[in-house]
Amino acid sequence: MDDGMGWTNRVRIIEPSGQAGWIGTHAALPIVQAVPDGHRLFFSSRDAGGRSHIGFVELSLDAPQDLTRISAAPVLSPGAPGTFDDAGVTSSCLVEHGGQVHLFYTGWTLGKTVPFYLNVGMATSTDGGQSFTRVSSAPLLDRTSVDPYLTASPWILVENGTFRMWYVSGTEWTSTPSGPRHRYHIKYAESRDGQRWDRRGVVCIDYASSDEFAFGRPCVVREGRLYRMWYSYRGERYRIGYAESDDGIVWKRLDSQHGLEPSSMGWDSEMVTYPLVVRHRRRLLMLYNGNGYGRTGIGLATSD
Repeated sequence: MDDGMGWTNRVRIIEPSGQAGWIGTHAALPIVQAVPDGHRLFFSSRDAGGRSHIGFVELSLDAPQDLTRISAAPVLSPGAPGTFDDAGVTSSCLVEHGGQVHLFYTGWTLGKTVPFYLNVGMATSTDGGQSFTRVSSAPLLDRTSVDPYLTASPWILVENGTFRMWYVSGTEWTSTPSGPRHRYHIKYAESRDGQRWDRRGVVCIDYASSDEFAFGRPCVVREGRLYRMWYSYRGERYRIGYAESDDGIVWKRLDSQHGLEPSSMGWDSEMVTYPLVVRHRRRLLMLYNGNGYGRTGIGLATSD
């Protein structure tokens, strides 16, 4: 029986091993951008201090294990001391719009009463994705009464001039024997320009039980009138879930139909997380992370 419940040919395509100066202990949160000679794969990697930087490799999805180029330096690094992303930046979504490439990301800063704070940030490229500049040293989605704890992991589609965002929002921190534990689910927001967002607390994917406490980056694909979302969720360990919607707002969870479970052994046997689903040559491909939140690298699976 296939471990992937509809996903086959699972293979690890990137294992972080110091291929460039910015590639440290992880290769997490993949994003794919089509470029003239193939595909550019952005991801986050951690330096010796545990801070994440975002860079890319170039490859073809037809032969994804053959890297054709690795960026010499990260395209985005942690921000200046005291800013919302001074402890790390992690990749989330790319949007090509208006002749520019927009990188939406998660900024990390360390806390005292809780381990960390997360906020959504945005950087823009005018050279097709070779380099990026922050639109602001402040977060795109700061904490508000709608999102009082954290915002993270945005996914954006632009439809009829409207930017539509699905993002992670914190609901509380709870006390556990091992320390504070976050709880966050997936919400929805809209914008006319990609920078000023209307947040009304609309929850798209909520906890199914008291055992669930965290959802990873959503990835939303629209096919005709159907919206399809892949995301990671966890109780004991991360696995990849799936939901469908007619309008992108009201969703039905169907985790067992098109999700992905950890393998029985190997680099993705303890967890699978941070899915990125793209259509390539009439098939769906999923890029994802395995054990250790990307410590063991990036894998690829093919839909039946």
